[in-house]
Amino acid sequence: MRAPVDTTRKDQDMSSRGLIASVISDAQRLVSLEVALAKQEAKELAKGNAIAGGLIAFGGLLVVLAILVAVPSLVIALVPWKWEAAAVWVAAYVVIGLALVLVGKARMRIGLPPRTVESLKENKEWALRRVKSNGR
Repeated sequence: MRAPVDTTRKDQDMSSRGLIASVISDAQRLVSLEVALAKQEAKELAKGNAIAGGLIAFGGLLVVLAILVAVPSLVIALVPWKWEAAAVWVAAYVVIGLALVLVGKARMRIGLPPRTVESLKENKEWALRRVKSNGR
């Protein structure tokens, strides 16, 4: 005669398999969403840094123009009453160039994408809670 089959054990195994499949499916979806979020944040960061880099480059160009164009004009124009105009151009190029460099430097951000990092922490906590609550 055969021993009676424990149906509750069999039901628990099926339930556990379904739960594991559900957790795996949810984890796969979370991973794909995290990858999409990281890509979006990387694009936003790259765009912001491209603008900041452009401002730095343009500011540097104006400083170079001040040195290469206005300074020679100042030296050549060092006759009475003309040097003031050249000095104003030198000052204007330098001030505008330095301001653009500083604005570009202030806008430059290098680091980990903050929303993705925060989301990964939340997902880790969710997964740990789910595993603990289903392990009872």
